Amino acid sequence: MALWVVVGASRGIGLEMARQLHERGEQVVATTRQPATALANTGVEVVDGVDVAGDDGPARLAEALRGRRVDALLCNAGILRSDTLATLDFDSALQHYQINALGPLRVVRALLDNLGEGSRIGIITSRVGSLSDNASGGNYAYRMSKAAANMAAKNLSIELAPRGIAVAALHPGYVRTDMTQGRGNITADVAARGLIMRMDALNMDNTGSFWHAEGYELPW
Repeated sequence: MALWVVVGASRGIGLEMARQLHERGEQVVATTRQPATALANTGVEVVDGVDVAGDDGPARLAEALRGRRVDALLCNAGILRSDTLATLDFDSALQHYQINALGPLRVVRALLDNLGEGSRIGIITSRVGSLSDNASGGNYAYRMSKAAANMAAKNLSIELAPRGIAVAALHPGYVRTDMTQGRGNITADVAARGLIMRMDALNMDNTGSFWHAEGYELPW
């Protein structure tokens, strides 16, 4: 039984990943910013008060996991506020960076002592952060923060390779969640299932790659 950590699991994709992993028999630690009733009585270990926009939340998680090996880490916490050039709010854009791009780095750095050879890290990002795949524009803050998250995943894959830790950027698809205001092509449970499959397939041979939850590689 492996230990999986799902960061950002109070709802949507993160909640479904935590549920599905527990149902298949994994040991699961899920984080939330506020106490999450959806995780109550599920058998999932919950660490609340984990806000990845600052250092205190990841430090709280590290303390909860002190002395425990993490086999798989899923960095899922994120925000999306749609904008155009005319409506772009620069303070909001900075918050996107703090959570979507710097948040995974804060978590990984806080848990370095828990990660070792054979551990896997998945950063839930988006294909809208791909420079070569942008045909529609818009959503400046979200796109730019996800492009930065993609770079974070790539950098981590290089730096952590000597330690035998594999890292991937993962796109869940266009998912019907609160973040997308119920719009999308698939449900959270379908996206979660695909993301877990990608994590199961992640190893040192394909570390540093960018994958769609459906199983095909995406362009950076």
